[in-house]
Order: sequence, then C-alpha cells, then structure tokens
Amino acid sequence: MRTALVLSAGGMFGAYQAGAWKAIARVCRPDLVVGASAGALNGWAIAGGCTPEDLISRWLDPRAGLLKFRNAGVLERGAREIFEAFQPCIEFQPIVTEWPSCRPRAVPWREVTWRHLAASCSIPGVTQLRRIDGKLLADGGIVRALPLWTVAQRGDIGRVIAVSLLDHPPSRMLRAVMGAFRSLARVPQLAPGIDVVMIAPGEPLGSLRDAVVWNRENAVRWIEKGEMDAQRALEIRYTSSIAPAAAHT
Repeated sequence: MRTALVLSAGGMFGAYQAGAWKAIARVCRPDLVVGASAGALNGWAIAGGCTPEDLISRWLDPRAGLLKFRNAGVLERGAREIFEAFQPCIEFQPIVTEWPSCRPRAVPWREVTWRHLAASCSIPGVTQLRRIDGKLLADGGIVRALPLWTVAQRGDIGRVIAVSLLDHPPSRMLRAVMGAFRSLARVPQLAPGIDVVMIAPGEPLGSLRDAVVWNRENAVRWIEKGEMDAQRALEIRYTSSIAPAAAHT
C-alpha cells in the first residue's frame, strides 16, 4: 500500500511537523510528500532524505532561512537554501494558490524550483507574491491549510499520514480569513477507501504572533509535542501494519 505524507500550512508552527517527522520516520517511509507553505519547506527536505535530527536543528537555529516568513528577501534566501540543500528522491508536490482566483494547485514534481517553494509561503498582504510562468502565485494554504485534496485526485495512494497545524486557528481573524477564502474555491474530498492517520495538536499551538515570529522556547515545545502526538496516533492506529522505514543514508 502506497503512503502519502501530507503537511499543512502553519508558519512557525511548522516546528511541530519536524517533531512529528521524528516519530513517523521510525515506522514509515512515504512514497509521496505533499506540503503547503511551511509544509512545503518541510516536505521538500523530507522528500530529499532530511533526517529528523537535521530538520529539527533547522527549526531550532534562528539563522536558518527555513524560519523566516515575514520578510520577502529573507524568505527568498531561505527557499533557495532549502531547495539547494536537498534533492527529492521520492515524489514531492508543493501546493500554491493562483491569485486572485484562489485556485489551489499542486506543482508537478519535476517542475519544482525554489521559486515555487517561496510562492507556497507567500501570504497576500504580508510578503511579495511570485509570478511564475505568467501566473501570480500565493501561499498554498489559503484555501485549505491541509491539502488532502491532492491525494483525492490520485488513484495510487491507499494510506495518508497527515500533519495538520491549523485545525484550531490561533485567532478569530485567521478563522474568518480562512473561511472566506474557502468559500471561493471548491476542492475534491478524499475517497472513502483511503486510510487516513491524522496528527494534530488538538488545540491552538499559540497566538497569531507565535505563528509568524520565531521563538526558540516555542519551537522546542512544538517539536516535543509533535513527536508525542505522532507517536500516539501511529501506535493507536496501526504501527505494526506500516512498513518499517528504510535506514537514512
């Protein structure tokens, strides 16, 4: 059974995904990785063979380009750095949103550039949007923070491990904005036969400010929580039925 790892948008909360990856990597090597916004950066690294320890260290290093979302220039350098540091050895799809139509789409694996990674993190009104191949592209999590719809369009995936960061938006304003964008676009739903393991914090990880401003204490806490939540979800569901992960090289 082929497995997809789907990573949601979430800004600085992306550190939670690094912790979750530590637990997931012990039991499973995904066949497909899909990510939106922070999940796109994490996903590119994971698809490129990034160890959990390396991904965690990137979220704990205040100098890491992976952490900079508010400044367009720093975001660009961060996207370039993560793009050049890894080369996916399994299929990877970043999610971008065509602007202003709010049409989300997955970028084909072989077409991904650092500019697509930057575009997937480019929040309208906050950072500069990216024009690629004549289309203006924005943050991949605008319509759906967790892009499960990409798997719905495929017939070769039987299991999904999803790490969702914004099941509980940190502010009323963000809930309102996400709801407004969601009403503008219709996306397909998962087929009933696909087995889904959902890993999510269960409550807001922090404030809206926490989501956009890096803080080491927050990152440490989210990494630890991500690992614990993922381990619990996998153990409860079917750890014994998931193929063991290949050793990292």
